[in-house]
Amino acid sequence: MTDGTLPCRVRDKVGSRNARALRANGRMVACLQADADHGHVDLHFDEAKFHALRRHHVHLFDLDIDGKSEAAIVNELQWDAFGDTLFHVEFKRVVRGQKTESVVPLKFKGTPAGVLTHDLNEVHILCLPSQIPDAIVVNVDGLESGTHVKAKEVTLPEGVELVIDPEHDIAVITDLRSTAQSSGEDEEEEGEGEGEGA
Repeated sequence: MTDGTLPCRVRDKVGSRNARALRANGRMVACLQADADHGHVDLHFDEAKFHALRRHHVHLFDLDIDGKSEAAIVNELQWDAFGDTLFHVEFKRVVRGQKTESVVPLKFKGTPAGVLTHDLNEVHILCLPSQIPDAIVVNVDGLESGTHVKAKEVTLPEGVELVIDPEHDIAVITDLRSTAQSSGEDEEEEGEGEGEGA
């Protein structure tokens, strides 16, 4: 199991100019959220080290902040407008052995007998910090048109609970023909509208 220790330094200065200077030197800017007992802390750390830990599926980090360790999970990742470059990480303090809420992506697996429509791309879960999965897998292989995949039907890893209404739709399978017909009708209506306007 990969050690999740991430050496950090407190940011003496904040602001976009300082952040750009840190990124130019291979540092990632971040913050540790305030909670009932602790204040907000602005941080920076080695960007390559952070990405390496994430590639090893580390979700529970030990933030070594100037010699003091804080257990934390990623609460939010902020990307640039194109979604290509990570420019800020927000951490949330957690207590080892105590369940916490986090957000993970949904991963749809298999080929349904129709068109798959995602109602959700990520979900809130509740589990121990050490049990946070990379994603929740939703099996849609062979599902027929008209099938509604409910939250309660999703198979969860051991120790993981969904923080969502069990009856909430995760995804819906629609008929290929009805989708094509609807698309054709829309195009026809647009064509008629253009003719009238002309």
